[in-house]
Amino acid sequence: MLACGCATTSARRDVPPVPDVAALDAEAARAMTATGAKGLAIAVIDDGRVVATRAYGARDAKGQPLRTDTVMYGASITKTVFAYLVMQLADEKRIDLDTSISRYLDKPLPEYPDEDRYSTWSHLAGDERWRDITPRVLLTHSAGFANFGFLEPDERLRIHFAPGSRFAYSGDGIILMQFALERGLGLDVGAELQRRVFDRFGMRTTSMTWRPDFANNLADGWKLDGGVEPHDERSRVRAAGSMDTTLEDLSRFAAALVRGEGLSPEVFARMTSPQLPITTRSQFPTLQDELPPEARRKDLAAGLGVVVFDGPQGRGFFKNGHNDSTANTLVCLPRGRRCVLILSNDVRAEPAYPHLVRFVLGEAGVPWDWEYGDMAFWDGR
Repeated sequence: MLACGCATTSARRDVPPVPDVAALDAEAARAMTATGAKGLAIAVIDDGRVVATRAYGARDAKGQPLRTDTVMYGASITKTVFAYLVMQLADEKRIDLDTSISRYLDKPLPEYPDEDRYSTWSHLAGDERWRDITPRVLLTHSAGFANFGFLEPDERLRIHFAPGSRFAYSGDGIILMQFALERGLGLDVGAELQRRVFDRFGMRTTSMTWRPDFANNLADGWKLDGGVEPHDERSRVRAAGSMDTTLEDLSRFAAALVRGEGLSPEVFARMTSPQLPITTRSQFPTLQDELPPEARRKDLAAGLGVVVFDGPQGRGFFKNGHNDSTANTLVCLPRGRRCVLILSNDVRAEPAYPHLVRFVLGEAGVPWDWEYGDMAFWDGR
């Protein structure tokens, strides 16, 4: 799909023009050849509007074509969509970003029974630091948790440092925010996202849980070893990553987000501005040691549900999503209200992302080495 045949949707001279669709197609083909990726989908947002959605390659081992309306994993970009919901609630004064989650619960967190859809809050018994956890702490990944409690050596959730003191990426932290909304405010997060996001922006093929109609046009995935992984039919709403979506649908959300639609200017600015310095060399492993102060990046911080960076085109924000067979990235630059969204059902596509994002947006200063660690990137040659 191409919404505009021109290279850019406006005559603005203060930002680089986005490439035309023929150039984008050619560059995507080169990237797939270089990386061996079987499927790739790219959307371009310029001046707050979706100007191109393109899909390439296969959606499954049968060779059926990947399309812009093919159902794909949202993976951890789900976290940003969920954060948008939380920020709406903050805008409406239904939550306070700096109030302890204990204020929203009718009993101490460790006293709730363990449920598969959430995490093992009972493991926090005896550690009163859970009371220092706030919505801001959870959305900045600074609760002190591992990514997930089941990844701990003894599979027990614990708090490793004072909540709010440093960044350490945690899916369980996002799940705790979901728990606070559902148990504390009585909200159904899946229903709220449907009403406030998916319906609002015309995301007709997006859901937090599996829908039978998805099976007609569904992406399976390819792993690093070339093996195919079937698409999982997820039955539980998990704010950390259960969203199924399409390139067309998610690009509509990205365009709305970079416009700040649905949020007050103050709350949008808060979501996409630095809230907490990021002090580690890379994002993973999530509990790695902090760098000494003199070695820490000054251009990198946690926003609320996104990571914020400063670069040659001003401030930007981004969020990636990844599992064994999924590779997603969303990069947005508020100056010019431009974004590039890349979804792939082949994790081998990731080494091409820095080049593809640069091809669309120009040099933006995205901290790829922090996001991907020691990955060797394709340089476009």
